[in-house]
Amino acid sequence: MSPLGKQARTAGLWFFVVILAAPLRLVVVPDGSARDILDHFALYRAGIVADLLCAVAMLFLTFALRRLLLGVHRGLANTLVIFGGILPAAFYVVNVGNDAAAILLATGASWLDAFNEAQRFALADLFLHLHGRMVVASELFWGLWLIPLGALVWHSTFLPKLLGAWLLLNGIAYIAQCVAGFAFPTVAPALSTICAPIQFGEIVFALWLVTFGARPGFRLKEAT
Repeated sequence: MSPLGKQARTAGLWFFVVILAAPLRLVVVPDGSARDILDHFALYRAGIVADLLCAVAMLFLTFALRRLLLGVHRGLANTLVIFGGILPAAFYVVNVGNDAAAILLATGASWLDAFNEAQRFALADLFLHLHGRMVVASELFWGLWLIPLGALVWHSTFLPKLLGAWLLLNGIAYIAQCVAGFAFPTVAPALSTICAPIQFGEIVFALWLVTFGARPGFRLKEAT
């Protein structure tokens, strides 16, 4: 296996860490009220761990992709680390604070005796709502980092152009969902349904990296 192929597979493995860990808090953990925290306490704690894992994995993923694609365009490779690694990781860590605060308020502690149960639950619901809003805001960076990544893949000579185009569309879909989530909340659910097939681009790209890696001269063979 060529050094380029090893770099691609390393990036693909980190991509799968993100793909497997991210849905736990977003999909599996009930996104409801303080009562849900009491009913699914272990899941909420697991969701916090998953988000922290995602924060670390996004950093390793983007640095691995930067190393793989640096020769295509240094500026774009550096940009994807900022938009895809540093900023999303910061969002994940801040959002863990929202979940941690909600758990503390829902479960109660001696130093929270100044609040009655109804007040604690109301504050916990507020932090859960803030978590949801932070997820919507994070979609901006989930989209922004895929645009330089898609451009790098498109202009590379060792990855399929189709994947680059798909990643670009995937990024635009995330940005559209972020804008709709804040500006047009009534249409956001329908838009998410429409964008869902486009957002398989990341999974297909990760599968390609792990399965096929990066092949120098791939485009030349593709053209013939």
